[in-house]
Amino acid sequence: MKYILLILSLFDYINKKKIINFFKKNLFEINVFFDVGVHKGETVKLFNKNFKVKNFYCFEASPINFEKFKKKIFNIKNKNINFFNYAIGDNESIKDFYQLNESSSSTLTEINKDSKYYKKKMKILNLFNIEKELIKPIKVKNLTLSKFIQENNINDIDILKIDTEGYEYKILIGAKNEIKNIKYIYFEHHFDDMLKKNYTLSDIHNYLVERGFEKKFKLKMFFRKSFEYIYFNKHK
Repeated sequence: MKYILLILSLFDYINKKKIINFFKKNLFEINVFFDVGVHKGETVKLFNKNFKVKNFYCFEASPINFEKFKKKIFNIKNKNINFFNYAIGDNESIKDFYQLNESSSSTLTEINKDSKYYKKKMKILNLFNIEKELIKPIKVKNLTLSKFIQENNINDIDILKIDTEGYEYKILIGAKNEIKNIKYIYFEHHFDDMLKKNYTLSDIHNYLVERGFEKKFKLKMFFRKSFEYIYFNKHK
């Protein structure tokens, strides 16, 4: 399993390099970087290596992933990394978080166990003697970006990165009027049938366009029915 993830990470590095190059062409500096779905800090490490980022705000819903991130953060040479163990969404509530053994696929979105993609993933993991029950529900605190931004008096966000396995639309809705403070929104969207999202990419696109954003970047992820997108706020 580790070898499969290593191979995937090597291919993903090719895409990440393209994303870094995009931001290098469009941003002279990064004062504030929001990472929603920080996982184990992969994106923080990548951007910290390639930019001088003055402030990171990192959010991770999973207490399991969060503890792993805290251990890794001490190897990142940046003292201005703020991290929070709660989910970001469209309201304040307590939510079920579904923890998977393959932790990068953990999600707040209900999982369709009857989907072809889920069954395929199960089959692959079981080849490596991974336990059959992949989902472990955990109760987590859910807050909105709007409230966080207001309470912390944050006026400008250079990049909002979202990697939450099917929860990105609710995160954007929860930004409310504070979405105007964001210059770039960089997110991942899945087109497979494993996640019961109840929204489409068109819903996200229309929501952002109505608020003055335009799509600037699109990239297909290797071996997955997933894409990465970057939208720019034309008013910033």
